[in-house]
Amino acid sequence: MKAVAIQAFGRPEGLALIDIPAPTPAEGQVLIANEAIGVGGVDVVIRRGVLATYGFKEGHIPGSEVAGIVTAVGDGVDTSWVGQRVWAFTGVRGGYLEQAIASVEEILPLPANLSPVDAVTLGSSGMVAHFALAHAHFAPGESLLVRGAAGSIGIMTVQLAARAGAGAVAVTTSSAERGDRLRKLGATHVLDRSGEGAEDAPEGYDVIIDIVAGADMPSFFAKLNPNGRMVAVGMVGGQPPADFGMTMMAAFKKSMSFATFSADTVAEADRRAVRTEQFAAASRGELLMVVHEVLPLEEAVLAHQKMDAGEVFGRIVLTP
Repeated sequence: MKAVAIQAFGRPEGLALIDIPAPTPAEGQVLIANEAIGVGGVDVVIRRGVLATYGFKEGHIPGSEVAGIVTAVGDGVDTSWVGQRVWAFTGVRGGYLEQAIASVEEILPLPANLSPVDAVTLGSSGMVAHFALAHAHFAPGESLLVRGAAGSIGIMTVQLAARAGAGAVAVTTSSAERGDRLRKLGATHVLDRSGEGAEDAPEGYDVIIDIVAGADMPSFFAKLNPNGRMVAVGMVGGQPPADFGMTMMAAFKKSMSFATFSADTVAEADRRAVRTEQFAAASRGELLMVVHEVLPLEEAVLAHQKMDAGEVFGRIVLTP
């Protein structure tokens, strides 16, 4: 079967289409004929080689969420799954291929009116947004800044915060056109990438959800209110400076907090419950999925080029 692997870390051109044997599900696993594959920020970070210390090696097949039809099950798995349309989490590997393996504990049946493309646009991003807000102890009436709001996690964070009764939802983005689209999803203030550019924006924020990190992350501590909380959920802009915490120490009297958030720290049952609720909400039209483009699997290089260029609003989806 066809798969896309990282043959050389760094630029998107290090991705290559390869042939590998079709997998067989082991005990507790299912085999899925993929119909949609989500292209996530973590795929880009892994491909760039930023996470090399985590053991990723050349030949790694990226991709963490897929949707399609279960075609086979391993020992101990109910055979009634065969033929069902499902969304699946594959971890941080094994998504960019024609047939994926997933643990039966990490699959969910799709509502009849939720497409595979929409499922991989919502499945991980909506769950991360939900628990990132919870990790920040975000409360109704508080002000929120979403840094890097044009990606799928940012878009879902905006929607969830607006639904939860945020006092203000500010976003950083790269253009007025993107700002207008984010306003339609619940944003109240549109800022440039430095966090400036809106005269009516709050002077400070109770919570910042940061998907970018990178060299400019420390400057955003100045935008936190006293007792404000910043939670980093990604680093598509690269690692922050090694001494970024000194900015917080310089404003010691503001009692600010900084935390990272990874969904790996959330119990599987809790992730499943949130995804189930969000899939149902999406099927009712209460959550909107924003798909930037659907590309064939063999154009994974192009998908990553678009991600690196900052062209993507929402999620790119690959199809076998």
